[in-house]
Amino acid sequence: MIMKPTTKPTRPFFSSGPCSKRPGWSLDALDGALVGRSHRAKAAKARIQEVIEKSKSILGIPEGYVCGIVPASDTGAVEMAMWSLLGARGVDMLAWESFGSGWVTDVIKQLQLENARKLLADYGQLPDFSEVDFNNDVVFTYNGTTSGVKVPNLDWIPDDRAGLTICDATSAVFAMDIDYSKLDVVTWSWQKVMGGEAAHGMIVLSPRAIERLESYTPAWPLPKIFRMTKGGKLIDGIFEGATINTVSMLCVEDALDGLKWAEGIGGLPALLERSNANLKAIADWAETRDWIDFLAEDPATRSNTSICLKITADWYQALPEEEQAAKAKQIVSLLDNEGVGYDFGSYRDAPAGIRIWGGATVETADIEALLPWLDWAFEEIKST
Repeated sequence: MIMKPTTKPTRPFFSSGPCSKRPGWSLDALDGALVGRSHRAKAAKARIQEVIEKSKSILGIPEGYVCGIVPASDTGAVEMAMWSLLGARGVDMLAWESFGSGWVTDVIKQLQLENARKLLADYGQLPDFSEVDFNNDVVFTYNGTTSGVKVPNLDWIPDDRAGLTICDATSAVFAMDIDYSKLDVVTWSWQKVMGGEAAHGMIVLSPRAIERLESYTPAWPLPKIFRMTKGGKLIDGIFEGATINTVSMLCVEDALDGLKWAEGIGGLPALLERSNANLKAIADWAETRDWIDFLAEDPATRSNTSICLKITADWYQALPEEEQAAKAKQIVSLLDNEGVGYDFGSYRDAPAGIRIWGGATVETADIEALLPWLDWAFEEIKST
């Protein structure tokens, strides 16, 4: 029998989106927000541009790439890229979890591209990257948010590729060491690794992606919020603070607060170190337990942000899938009721289990305080 722990996480926020705010955050961080001002006003536009420039600087976005704020979170950014760029040549769609599978559905059923190939893998695995045809465009997620499986590196992408690489990197940026020269489109959202408020997306375009936009017109009509060119030329304003639609200046201020915090603790190296420390804490704990393991089958592919775990105990595995899912949810509910951890259940489309957010805004001490409670909750569900 395991005694109920007495130490609780100081900040029990382990959701994979919206993610935990930075340490020390309070509503006071928004005091300088330019509310009641037009986002087209000089001061507001400068604040928006500051978010863009700090994002590029912290991430190390290459010279010649552009970065902009777009509507509808990471989803809007990915859809904008696919609807604006695909169709010029064949496309390889890579997927190994829910969100990647969603992009496959959009290309096959919505855009109805006939020259699309699907390279798929089950939860816990990656597709065979050696089968990717880089004469085609390639669409993939850098980190499988619902599977906890990331690409270990981008060495499989050639520098002399003919097609574009379009990468949904929403739970990877600010937490993983990404070689952006291998990517032509990169998307993410504020509410993931940096814990910003939701609804806004970011998109980065390489010179090759810009050339495609300026030389290719899709066969289908583009909604206004997807249009990045006018008269065959890139709309520079999108990448200079003149957003396509109205942004929330509260959200802009919050995003800027997170970026300033990141700069203050040492930039990208410090963010990576914090996320890796959170993964290590969980890995060290799981290695000594016989009831839980990573969903990712290869340790090199374990995400350090959306850390997905499966319950491996024999008695649990013997249960029907519906009962397994109920037991896993029971663990989450128990700790929610104790005020120990919130929103760390596996995604609805993923295998039943646990998903603990380990991005840089989460303190390792809070992860370490959560883990004994997981042991306790697991023992509790055996008898209920």
